[in-house]
Formats: sequence, structure tokens, C-alpha cells
Amino acid sequence: MARKKRDFTTFNLSFLDIMSCGFGAVVLVFLIIDHSLKTESKELNRDLLSEVNLLQEDVRDGEEGLVKLRNTLSEVDMQMVEAQGRATRITEEIDRYEALIAGLRKDGFTEREDIEALKAEIQSLEQEVKKLREAAARESGSSAREFIGDGNRQYLTGINLGGRNIAILLDVSASMLADKLVNIIRLRNMGQAVQRKADKWTRALATVDWLTAQLPVSSKYQVITFNTKAAPALANTGDKWLEVANQAQLEQVSSELRKLTPSGGTSLHNAFTALQALSPAPDNIFLITDGLPTQGAGGPRGSKISGADRQRLYREAVKLLPRNVPVNIILEPLEGDPMAASEFWQLAQVSGGSFMTPSVDWP
Repeated sequence: MARKKRDFTTFNLSFLDIMSCGFGAVVLVFLIIDHSLKTESKELNRDLLSEVNLLQEDVRDGEEGLVKLRNTLSEVDMQMVEAQGRATRITEEIDRYEALIAGLRKDGFTEREDIEALKAEIQSLEQEVKKLREAAARESGSSAREFIGDGNRQYLTGINLGGRNIAILLDVSASMLADKLVNIIRLRNMGQAVQRKADKWTRALATVDWLTAQLPVSSKYQVITFNTKAAPALANTGDKWLEVANQAQLEQVSSELRKLTPSGGTSLHNAFTALQALSPAPDNIFLITDGLPTQGAGGPRGSKISGADRQRLYREAVKLLPRNVPVNIILEPLEGDPMAASEFWQLAQVSGGSFMTPSVDWP
């Protein structure tokens, strides 16, 4: 900062003038000069302090900027490390895929042929899925295959045919041959070809056909037959759900059922236990039977069984059913089993299902 020049113009007195004024005047002049110097020094010090303060602020700003620069450099270093890591991983992935491609080529795979084959397969699957979705949207709860009853009649049954996983339990015990005990005994002494043509048995098979024809196309199903034991209608599928949309498999199930001959006693215990092998559990159950069970998990204790015993066996078996799942009962009445209708009706009501006793010409 430029220093102020001392200005003594106001004191432009000659030495002779000062001396002529006497000693007191000389002292006064020097006092005035000293005061002027002190005033000038204070102003100079104040200006210097201002410059020092400004320089200190510049230093602080510089230090803050230096810290920011260091932080920025650290972030850049971290980004560089991450980028290098990503680059390394990408390089490793490229090497792995190139090795995989080389191995496929070595095994005889050609890129164009395999890609075209995969495209064709995907297109075929997409078309099949599209057809199934269109069918499901167009016919919620409609037939997966055609079934026409006698006289082309339509039936209002009140049965809930919906669900994603639907189980059908078919009684194949000897009592499914006829409604009366005497006729059951008579048919049991005849050949299997005659037994398979029995009216009651053919109605039961027609009922299964009618049910499977009404199931939603988008759902899955399983048909389990039971007498003293339980088994799937289609061998080796006991723990699997079958696709309703698979019409050929539906026809195969129907064909396998027609190879069976009703025989033996009735165990609802084993029938309901077979449901537990299915995963997920069924959300709708159909039970086609003609009466209360004659045994539990094992054979009966004696040659005869009372009505009270049959009720007890039935109530024990019901405990094995999955909870909160509707059970729809289609009961073919049997002579000598008066409590069956009452017990099965209560099961349908409690589970939220339906109960029906069809006429002899249904379905």
C-alpha cells in the first residue's frame, strides 16, 4: 500500500521566522509535527490490519478448497477402483461365455440351427399358451371335452365345479355293482365282463366323465379310486396333478377306469389319506360313493359290521380331510345304509360343498 507523503505546507516557516517567535513557538511547532506523525501512523496501522485480515480470509478459503480437492480425489480413486473391478468381472464373464460357446461348438452344436430350433419351440409354446388362455377366458368352468347325456339334456346340479386343484374320489368297492344287496351278491358270482356293465357302476363312470368334462380348462385334477386301498386312476401319478387341458390324458383316465371291476370293502380312511400326498392340497373335492365305510386303515375285525361302527369309521376318516375345502358328495343310495345320506349331507354343509343323489338316468 502506498504511503502518504508528509505534507508540511501548512508549516512552511523559515527558521528565522520560528526563531523570531521565541522558544515557546518552537515547542509548539514540534508538538504539532509529532501529533501529525502519530495520526498518520494510526491510519497506516489500520490499513495494514485490514490487509492482514483479508490475507487470513484468503488463507482460510484456500485451506477449505484444499480439503474439498482432497475429498474429490478420494472419490475419484474409489470410482476408479470400482470401474476396474467391473471391468475385471465383465472380462471374466466374456471368457466364460466364449469357453461355453467353444464347448458347444465342439459338441456339434451350430448356432443358427439351435437358435432357429429354440425359436420354433418358443413360438409353439406361445401359441399353445395363447389358446389355453383364450379358452379359459371364453369358458370359465366350461367343458374341457365333450360329454352329452341321454337326450342331450342340460343339468342344473348346483355343484361348484371351479378350483385350481380338483380331486375326484371314486368308490370302486363291490357295493358299487348294484343298489340292493341281493343283486350285489348275484353280480359278484358272475364274470368281470358282466360286472363292468352293471348299471350302477356304469352310472358312476359316466358321472366321472361328466365331472371331468365340466372342469375349467385352466385347472388341474386327479382321480383317485378306493375300496380297501386307494390308488390313482392313472398309474404312477398319485402325487401329481394332471392338466385338464390335456384331452388325451383325460381320455386315458376314462379308459383306465373302465378296466376296473368293483370289489372289496370301503375305506374312506385310505381314500382321504391319499389326498395328503398331493401338493398343493386340493381346493375342491368330489366324492362318488354309495355309503359309509366298512373299515378304517386296516381290515374289519369281524365278518359283520354294525351301522354304529360304520358311522364311527366315517367320522374318524373325516378328520383326515384338508380344512376349509368344499366336499361335494354324489351319493348312489345303497340298501341297508340309512345313515349315509344324513352323514354325507352334514359333511357337505359344514365344508361348503354340495350334496346330491342323482336319478337312475343321470348323467
